[in-house]
This record gives sequence, structure tokens and C-alpha cells, in this order.
Amino acid sequence: MFKIEVFQEDVTVSARNMPPKDGKPGRTIYEQTAYAHLGGKFPVQMKLQVESPANVHPAGEYQIDSSSFVINNFGGLELKRFGLKIVPINHKD
Repeated sequence: MFKIEVFQEDVTVSARNMPPKDGKPGRTIYEQTAYAHLGGKFPVQMKLQVESPANVHPAGEYQIDSSSFVINNFGGLELKRFGLKIVPINHKD
């Protein structure tokens, strides 16, 4: 299982403003820091896009929702470029 983890100190959102381009209006992208466990000794820092600061992911462990995968033009499996959706991992203690 591919695990993404959000630590308590990363329950914040940063904003990036994208300028207008090709007649399209500018927009603001909201991101949150998370860590991907890729099988190595340490997790790798990554950015998760969130719809707004109100949609920040709480601290915890997540996995990628199956709706975030697509089959590309060559028949290979890929993550969607935009709209990555993660879901909490429910631990049974």
C-alpha cells in the first residue's frame, strides 16, 4: 500500500498565485505539505493540493483513492495530474 502521511505541524495551507495566461483568469493554488512513504528508509516530502484553506487534511495516514488513477494514451497507469484524492487509513487497534 502506498501511504501518505500528514504530520501535526503540517496542518496548514500555503497559497500560490498563478497569473492570468492565454486569456484565462489568474487563480490561487492551495497546497499542504505531506510525506510519501515510497519504501525507502525515510518518507519523501511532497505537496498536496487542496481546494481551499478550509479543506486542509488533518494529521494522520492516508492512501490514494482509486478515483485518482487513470490509464494514459499508451495503456499505462498514471496518477491524475490534478485532483489527487486521498482517504484516511483506518487503523484497527
